[in-house]
Amino acid sequence: MLDLVWLIPALPLAGFLTLVLFGRRLGEPAAGWIATLAMLGSFAATAVVFVGLLDRPGDDRFFTQTLFEWVPSGNLSVDAGFLVDPLSISFALFITGVATLIHLYSIGYMHGDPNFSKYFIYLNLFAFSMLVLVLGDNLLLTFLGWEGVGTCSYLLISFWFTDSNNASAGKKAFVTNRIGDWGFMVAMFLTFVTIGSLSYADLLGSSISGELAAVTATGIVLLLLVGAIGKSAQLPLFVWLPDAMAGPTPVSALIHAATMVTAGVYLLVRINPVIASAYEWAPDIIAWVGVITALVAATIAVAQNDIKKVLAYSTVSQLGFMFFAIGSGAYVAAVFHVITHAFFKALLFLGSGSVIHAMHEEQDMRRMGGLARFLPITASTFIVGWLAIAGVPPFSGFWSKDEILLYAWNDNMAIWAVGSIAALLTAFYMSRQVFMVFFGEPRWHEPDVVPGVPGGDASEGDATAESDESDEAADHALPADFAPHESPWTMTLPLVLLAIPALVAGGLNLPFAKDLHFFGHFLEPSLFGNEAVLSVDTGTKWLVAVLSVALALVGIAVAAAVYLQRRAKAEPFEQRAFAEGWWIDSTFARLVDGPGRGVFNAATWFDRTIIDGAVNGVATSVRVGGTALRTVQTGLVRSYALGIGLGAVLLAAWFLTRASL
Repeated sequence: MLDLVWLIPALPLAGFLTLVLFGRRLGEPAAGWIATLAMLGSFAATAVVFVGLLDRPGDDRFFTQTLFEWVPSGNLSVDAGFLVDPLSISFALFITGVATLIHLYSIGYMHGDPNFSKYFIYLNLFAFSMLVLVLGDNLLLTFLGWEGVGTCSYLLISFWFTDSNNASAGKKAFVTNRIGDWGFMVAMFLTFVTIGSLSYADLLGSSISGELAAVTATGIVLLLLVGAIGKSAQLPLFVWLPDAMAGPTPVSALIHAATMVTAGVYLLVRINPVIASAYEWAPDIIAWVGVITALVAATIAVAQNDIKKVLAYSTVSQLGFMFFAIGSGAYVAAVFHVITHAFFKALLFLGSGSVIHAMHEEQDMRRMGGLARFLPITASTFIVGWLAIAGVPPFSGFWSKDEILLYAWNDNMAIWAVGSIAALLTAFYMSRQVFMVFFGEPRWHEPDVVPGVPGGDASEGDATAESDESDEAADHALPADFAPHESPWTMTLPLVLLAIPALVAGGLNLPFAKDLHFFGHFLEPSLFGNEAVLSVDTGTKWLVAVLSVALALVGIAVAAAVYLQRRAKAEPFEQRAFAEGWWIDSTFARLVDGPGRGVFNAATWFDRTIIDGAVNGVATSVRVGGTALRTVQTGLVRSYALGIGLGAVLLAAWFLTRASL
């Protein structure tokens, strides 16, 4: 059954090619169904391969399938092959499963779009690229998938490119990711120079055997960390992800939950033996990058009013949790959180899409409220996702997040403390979102909704902003008799199906006994014994769990007091620094448009004058020299005979001169 691994990426590729050739002719909804069936087939193939892997003993759960020799060049030989092991198949399972539901949802969401078939072409290509990324048996094939998802994200984020903001968001994602790609490429160069191969088997084998020096391992880890920071939207390269909300909402769900942003986490877990061979401070850097990102993104999410941007910053924050889990040696917890996050984040994004669909494209939460009575399926499933991400037991997010915090407690109390604050804020801002959208009185027909307080008053000293916002609100106000309606079944069915694992997926790795660590035992062969060992006693484990639950409940209670019961004002929580994203994005924009522009112009001049000048100078010299030499080629035999005679005389003179000396 393992031989069928090639089918996993081949089916979405076949869907892509079919739609390229016949998509426009097939039209809506046939093009969407073909793309969805291709993903469903890929999920079925993954399930078959997964069963085949389970049939093998734990230490023998590695299977490599080589398709052909891809790059034979001198000492460099790279095969196009797939690596099936517990890590890659875990990612492939949730990628194909969640992507299938997102494809199904898209059939309803993209109804009526003039580029319906083109959308599904990009979606199938996106899934194919992500599967190549996680199944590739070498760094170069992973990099091919890495670039593929980057290109597809650009195409999908700027799908409605006639809006300049959407086009800019796509370019921003593309350019920002190139910075991370630089780190990945240099890491590949360093790996090849050091061990003469790019295959994971050789890289991980040299790390396990101790042949890879600590300084080299550290260099590879840090360079790949740069790549992971770009792709997984960590500080300081997270700025592209919130703007990626410009794309269709199912695309946001696909990028945030099942594909692209999890690539960095996959890569760092994949090279866990290299991290173990690096200097001790290298994992600490990964952990601190993650936990600071988790906190900063959580504070920003507290003050956002766009329903999708709250979820976007929550994705950045949750990815930070995964990074500091890796830095703490909690690889199982990191991948466990990737999986639970895929379920509840896809659920939340698709739920937000259902809300936006019902509200005639309105995304401002201040113009919502009371939607639970109009959208019962969307509201009930969204609440499941909310409780999961907030860390309320027994929902799935509690188990994975609690495990991360426990390992952080075990490794570094400071990281645990910062991570716990981020967890508290997560419960707060997600509760704020649920209360503003689904509870309270409807506000969509109120033209005087003002910033900061749902249906309340504007803060002093913000008169201009208030006026602008009020004008905008009046423009967006819906008629008083407007009544939102539930989405079609193609959109609500994926919500229901995603709500189930968002609730119960925590059962994959329960902490009560070692026999209940199902996912941990399954993943063991891919970790080569590098999983950190907990040194805390049972009482401490219970203490950390109780604190985690308490933080979640406190966050929910405070949000309820502010946004549901109106017992406190919102301004102290919605600080301007939070709303402005700590001015990180705007600072980047000023730097790029200010001093950066001078640097870019200088680089352009250097490239045009020095690099191109050197190449053009050589060509010009050859051309001028050839033109000069051409003058002696007259075609007259007498001229050539004269030249030969003069040459003979000169040679004779030279020999006579040498003889006399």
